[in-house]
Amino acid sequence: MLEVILYLLIGLTAGVVSGLIGIGGGVIIVPSLIFLFGMTQHQAQGTSLAMLLPPIGALAVWNYWKAGYINWTIALIAATGFFFGGYIGANFANSISNQLLRKIFGVALLAIAVYMIVK
Repeated sequence: MLEVILYLLIGLTAGVVSGLIGIGGGVIIVPSLIFLFGMTQHQAQGTSLAMLLPPIGALAVWNYWKAGYINWTIALIAATGFFFGGYIGANFANSISNQLLRKIFGVALLAIAVYMIVK
């Protein structure tokens, strides 16, 4: 049950960030699945893409599925959180100033860049 809650929170977080600053949810989802659940890069990418299946990434998901790299249970649970999180993030983004939103976006990109360079 705890894992289900964590998958839902990953989806929710990815949805909020995506809705807030317009980045792909994979920036949150893939590292989370690798570091929190020990997935391989292939499994994390395949599962993340499966969350966005209809219709985004359908052909990529097909290829990952044929190779056996998708966990459909995780993808569907986390997609539920992503769905509602995107709504929450978009509502928040619409309620703050353009200047603040640009700063949030910049900090998010910087944090991701630093992480990618250091790791």
